[in-house]
Amino acid sequence: MFKEILAISKNFALVKIEGQINDDLLNYNVVFEEDNKKILGEIEEINDGQARITFLGEFHDGKYYDGIIRKPSLNAKIRIINEDELKELVGANDNRSMILGLSPLYNDFPIHININEMFSNHSAIFGNTGSGKTYGVARFVQNLFHIDDKIPFNSNIFIFNNTDEYDNAFNNLNTINPNFNYKIFTTNTNQTTIPIIKLPLWLFSVDDFANLLDVTEYSQIMVIEKTLSYVSLFARNDEESHRYKNHLIAKAIINVMYTNQTSARIRDQIFSILTDCHTPELNLDVEVPGVGYTREFRKCFDIDSQGEFVERILITGYIAQFVDNNTKWNEDYVPCYFTMDDLEVAMNFALISEGLLLNEKTSSEATALKVKLHTLNNSSSRKFFEYDRFININEFISDLILINGNKRAQIINFVLEDIDDRFAKNLVKIYSRILFKFSKYLPDRGAMPIHIMLEEAHRYVQKDNDLNILGYNIFERIAKEGRKFGLVLDLITQRPTELSETVISQCSNFLIFKINHPTDLEYIRKMVPNISNDVIEKQKSLQSGTCVAFGKMMKIPMIVKMQLPDPEPHSSNASIYDKWMIEWKK
Repeated sequence: MFKEILAISKNFALVKIEGQINDDLLNYNVVFEEDNKKILGEIEEINDGQARITFLGEFHDGKYYDGIIRKPSLNAKIRIINEDELKELVGANDNRSMILGLSPLYNDFPIHININEMFSNHSAIFGNTGSGKTYGVARFVQNLFHIDDKIPFNSNIFIFNNTDEYDNAFNNLNTINPNFNYKIFTTNTNQTTIPIIKLPLWLFSVDDFANLLDVTEYSQIMVIEKTLSYVSLFARNDEESHRYKNHLIAKAIINVMYTNQTSARIRDQIFSILTDCHTPELNLDVEVPGVGYTREFRKCFDIDSQGEFVERILITGYIAQFVDNNTKWNEDYVPCYFTMDDLEVAMNFALISEGLLLNEKTSSEATALKVKLHTLNNSSSRKFFEYDRFININEFISDLILINGNKRAQIINFVLEDIDDRFAKNLVKIYSRILFKFSKYLPDRGAMPIHIMLEEAHRYVQKDNDLNILGYNIFERIAKEGRKFGLVLDLITQRPTELSETVISQCSNFLIFKINHPTDLEYIRKMVPNISNDVIEKQKSLQSGTCVAFGKMMKIPMIVKMQLPDPEPHSSNASIYDKWMIEWKK
């Protein structure tokens, strides 16, 4: 078949072939053999009686090593790889491996991957709609749970998706082994059979609230910081917190009264303060005692013919008794139970405490934040933040994983349906940051590895404004630091161009299904580490359900045929024929 080597270039050899040979040998692996040296190559092109064979690596004592030190000589013998060499390339079938799929080039020979090399590194799965991407992912995860001698009982796979397409693929996990369990949460607040997503507000950081409320200015960060310190203080609901509320209201009113504004403008601002922030002692309806009479507080701000408040002295005297500049108030934030209503009250106090309303720019920015919180608090989405008890971060993770308090789920599926992309992205960021914090501060680092699997990752992993406002993006931070704490990302997308370049650059394993869009192909060519033009060309002709797999999990890039998942996810197109057509006779 291979007659002689005609030429050897930098990374390939031109080989003369004899006899009948066809294109079926394209992408086959061959070995250049001489003396004790075995160099692995791949048939990249066949044309006019010549084969172009690219050098990949070397075999030494039966083991494959990527890259070559010395090229073969012109006298080297060439042959198709044998079964032992193929087994070395496709991975050993041992208790530290799992099956990825089958090799269509080698008669469906099973391809195994090392579990640690796969699941200890960030991964990316790319593919057009209809390329078999979702089916491939479902089967890949199912394969993990079909290992015979060892079971992934302690695995933690968190799936975030905007549909329930994976539910059918994993909801029978318990039938494989009674130790396996599957759990699902939803954002559909109208259904009653599946628990809805619940996030404890006190586990949020300032950055989480900044994402949730779509912060656009740095001054809004300071408002959130002050809000959290107040919500922690007010939650105690004791005498000190009550006195502090009065102190804040009184100081805010005094600050407004002594500004260089018209009396009508001052009255409007004070009424606004007392509408949002009030106590039994300080509100618009409280009776203010004078000398021999009382007057409703709002009436004290009537304006006389001189443009002055009729009861300015009475107002000043009444307000002054609540100002307490001698007490050192403890504003340190301490996590405690609070609700969205408590948060809104605390933000109202934060807005009046720093004189933000007296500055037009900061007032506008702070008011925008207030409106966003109020809108969220009065929408159906507030249900996602109504936790029934105070829990810490460890208890929250247990709530996510455990079923009925005594069984653990290995796959937790979050279905982000019926909410817009912006809000869904914010929720995923909050979950991811909580998981990152949990993993980072475990006493035994990496003791509980967690996978965050993002279906349609381009919806979440983007270059967002939080890079400018917060100084970081949580997905980029996980991509850079997460692996050493056991927190790993799996990105599944049909639009790799919309993903953060930083995150993609940290991925070590890739499954690339068929992609046609030239912009996406060029992006993959530039951004994916160590990808070759050969891999790009291979994926262009792939069938549905077949991918090019490469990275740390693979010895060499290989075409992999993923077996059909059993059961299948609900990701296929709607059947137009079945829905449109009816039986009819003329």
